[in-house]
Amino acid sequence: MADEFKVRLEERLKIKIGEAKNLPARLHGSATQRDVYCTLSLDQEEIFRTGTVTQSLSPFFGEEFQFEVPRNFRFISIYVLDRDRHLKQDKMLGKVAIRREQLSSYNNKDHWFPIKAVDADSEVQGKVNIEIKFDTEANVYKRRLLVQVVRCLELTLKNGSCDPYALVCVSYTNGKSISKRTKVRKKTTSPQFDEVFPFSNFDGGKDSMCEGDAEICELHVSMWHDTPGIGDDVFLGEVKVQLRGMQQQNSAHRNAWYYLQPRSTKNRPFLTNSTPPGTRLSSDNSLGSLRLQIQYTEDRVFPASVYEDLKNLLLESTNIQPITATPVYVLGEIINKMDIAQPLVRIFLHYDKIVPMIKALANVEISNVTDPTTIFRGNTLVSKMMDEAMRLIGLQYLHKTLRPTLELIFNERKPCEIDQTRVRDATTVATNLANLKCYIQKIFEAITQSAVHCPALMCQIFYNLKECAMKHFPENKGVRYSVISGFIFLRFFAPAILGPKLFDLTTQTVDCQTNRTLTLISKTIQSLGNLVSCRSTQQVCKEEYMEGLYKEFYTETHMTAVRQFLEIISANTSSQQVIENDMPVMLKEGLMIKRAQGRKRFGRKNFKQRYFKLTTHDLSYSKSRGKDALCRIPLTNILAVERLAETSFKMKNMFQIVQPERALYVQAANCVEEKEWVDLLTKICQTNANRLKKYHPSAFINSQWLCCKSPNELAPGCSEVSRTDSNYRMNLDPERDLQRVHSLVINHLDTLETLCIDLCSSKVHGEGVTAEAAILCDILNRLREVAYQIEQKHRIYKRTMDRNTKYGSLAAPIGDDNYLLASRLNVDASILRRCVSSEPTSCP
Repeated sequence: MADEFKVRLEERLKIKIGEAKNLPARLHGSATQRDVYCTLSLDQEEIFRTGTVTQSLSPFFGEEFQFEVPRNFRFISIYVLDRDRHLKQDKMLGKVAIRREQLSSYNNKDHWFPIKAVDADSEVQGKVNIEIKFDTEANVYKRRLLVQVVRCLELTLKNGSCDPYALVCVSYTNGKSISKRTKVRKKTTSPQFDEVFPFSNFDGGKDSMCEGDAEICELHVSMWHDTPGIGDDVFLGEVKVQLRGMQQQNSAHRNAWYYLQPRSTKNRPFLTNSTPPGTRLSSDNSLGSLRLQIQYTEDRVFPASVYEDLKNLLLESTNIQPITATPVYVLGEIINKMDIAQPLVRIFLHYDKIVPMIKALANVEISNVTDPTTIFRGNTLVSKMMDEAMRLIGLQYLHKTLRPTLELIFNERKPCEIDQTRVRDATTVATNLANLKCYIQKIFEAITQSAVHCPALMCQIFYNLKECAMKHFPENKGVRYSVISGFIFLRFFAPAILGPKLFDLTTQTVDCQTNRTLTLISKTIQSLGNLVSCRSTQQVCKEEYMEGLYKEFYTETHMTAVRQFLEIISANTSSQQVIENDMPVMLKEGLMIKRAQGRKRFGRKNFKQRYFKLTTHDLSYSKSRGKDALCRIPLTNILAVERLAETSFKMKNMFQIVQPERALYVQAANCVEEKEWVDLLTKICQTNANRLKKYHPSAFINSQWLCCKSPNELAPGCSEVSRTDSNYRMNLDPERDLQRVHSLVINHLDTLETLCIDLCSSKVHGEGVTAEAAILCDILNRLREVAYQIEQKHRIYKRTMDRNTKYGSLAAPIGDDNYLLASRLNVDASILRRCVSSEPTSCP
C-alpha cells in the first residue's frame, strides 16, 4: 500500500471575465466614463490581465484565461482598475476575492460578484513560523516567556521589493504592552530570522498591579517592509495568539505555522467565515459587480496501478459491439459532454486508440441522422471529442498555418469595419473592406495551401468520417466535403482566429479594433465551410453588410481550392509518407528577464529584459519583439531545464537553461509563466541524447556553487534532474485523465446507479431484455465496481493524511481552513455512504 500513497495534486483553473456593471463614475454624481481593465492574481501575484475597455462604466471584456495552478494559494483575486493616461499608477476600483475552497461551488456557472473595496493594509499573504515557550522555573509568576520568530514564507512584494522585519508585541492584563523587533532581512520574501525574545510573565513597572493580575494575555507578531528615508514602513500582515492561562500548563510550549492576517480592526474577530482574510468587504454593491465564469478542477492523482482496471474497461470500448453498450458511450450520456470528452480523448490518444474510438462513435451518430446538413452540428460526445482531438493533435499545424498572418494583423492594426452602423465616417467603409479582403485572402491561401502539413492522425480521422458519411448518404455528392469542413473550418480554424490567445497564437492583448477584425475574418472562414456543401448564399448570409464579402469569396476558384484542400486532408494516410516540418513552428514567446551568460571575459553579469522565442528548432532572445535575435540556442544544446533556488539571486520565479559550457538564468513574469516555460522546455529536451542526469539547483556565485560549495564551475551537478515521460507535443498524462474520469463518475453516481438498477431489474424479471441491454447491464456493474475500488484508495489516503497532518504544521498553518484535512471530492455524504464494495453500509 505504500506506493499507492505517492499521490500528487493537480489543479487547473479556467476563468472567463465577462463584464462589469454599475462602476462608479470618476466624479461623484456625474456620468464621467472610465478606461477599465482587470487583472487576475493568485493571492497578490498577477498572472493575466485583460485588454482595456475605454469610456465605459459597464465594460464588456469577454476574455478567458486557463492555466495549470503551479503552487499553493489562498485566494483567486480579480482586480478592477481604471487606466490613468496621465499618472504613472492606475487607480484601483476594487476586487473580487474568492477563497480556494469556494471555487468548486461556482463551477461552470455565470455568477455576478460584488466588487469590494481594496484596503492597502489588507493585501496580505504568506505565513510565519513562531515558537512560544515558558521557562521551567517552579514559580509560575517568575517564568519568562520566550518568543522565537523562526522564518516566514511567501510574503507580499511592495513596489517590487521586500525588506522584511518582525515586530513582536506582548500584551498584559493591566493594559500595558512591550514590543521588540528583529533585524531587517534584505531582498527576500522568505526571510529566516531565528531570533528569540524574552518577556517577563508580568509587568514589572512601578505602577503595575500585583503579579497575579498582570499576567501575559496576548502575543501579537506583525511583519513589516522596511522603507528607510521614504516614510512609514509598510504593513505585511499579522498574527495574534491568545496566551492567557498557557503559562499555568506544565508543558507550556508551542511551535506552529500561522497564516498572516489583515490588520485587525476594532471588534473584528481573528477568524471569520463570512469575511475572508486578504480583503475587506464593503456592505453594499456601490462599487459595481463583475460577472465571472469559473471552472476549477482539483485531482489527487495516484500511481498508474490504481487505475489499471478503469483504463482497461475504457479501452475495451473499441472492441464492444454495439458501441451504445460501451462505457465511453454511457459516460457521454450521463455526464456533461464537454467535461468527459477532454479526459477521454487524452486517454485514447495516449494508448493510440483515438482513431477507432471516434470512428465507432461517429458511425452511430451519422446513422441516426436523416438530413446530411445537420451531421455533427450539435454538441454531441463525438463532436466534443473531435474538438479536443484536433486541438491536441493539430496545435503546431494551427500555429504554422495561421500565426504569420495573425502577427501581420496585430502589427498593422488596419481598420476593417464594414458595418456602416459601427463607423463614424461612412466613406471609410470601402477602404476598410479592401483591408479586410486582403487579410481574408491571406488566411484563405494559408489554409488551402497547408494540406500537406495536416497531421497524419487528423487525416486518418477525417478519412473515416468521410467514408462513413458517404456510406450513409451515397446520393449526396456534397457530404464528402461538408462532414470534414464542419470540423476543420467551423470548429478548428474559425475559433482559433476568433480567440487566438486561447490557442496560444499570440501573447499580445487584443484591442477592440483588432478583435472586431478577427471576428469578421472568422465569420467569413465559417461561411466558406458552409458554402462548400453547396448551400445558397442566402442561407449563410445573416448580416446584410457581409453579403458582398461572401459573394467575393463564393467563386468557383475559391470553392475548388477548398474542395481540393478537403480531399487531401481526408485521404487515406495508411501509406502516406510523414512530411517533416522543415520550417520552424512557434511554440511559446514572451518577455522575461535574463542574466548575462558571461561570454565576455570582462563583461558584467547583470540582468536585462529580453523577448524570448521558442520554436521547434531553437530558443532565441532579442531586445524586443520583432528585433533580430541576439542569441540562438539550438534545442540539441539544451541539456536540462530546472528551477533555480530563490536564494541564488533573491529573485522569485527563476529557472535555468543548462548548456554544455554554461547555464542561462532566466526570471519569468509570474509563477504560471515559469511553470509553462519550464514544463515545455523540459519535455522538449527529453529527446536529447546528451541530457544531464544531475544539475546544480543554485547558481555559481563568488567562485563557488551555492548548493554544494564546489569551487569548480564545471563540477558535475549535485541533484537529480526532473523526469517526465509525457509527450511534449500533446502533454499527455493518462493517470491524471483517468482520475478525472473517476471523479466525474463519482459525482454522477446517482444517475449511474439508477440506470444500473433499472436495467438489472428488467433483466431479473425477464421484461424483454435485449442482448444490448444485457451487455450494458454488465458494463454498468463493472464501471460502478471499479469506481468503488478507486474510491476506497482515496478514503484510505484521506485517513492517512488526517492522522499524519498536524494543524499548525507547514502543510496546514493556523488561520485558514485546512485544505489537506478537508474532503476534496465534492461528493454528497449520502453518495459516499453508498460507495460500498465489501462493506454494505459504509463508504470504502
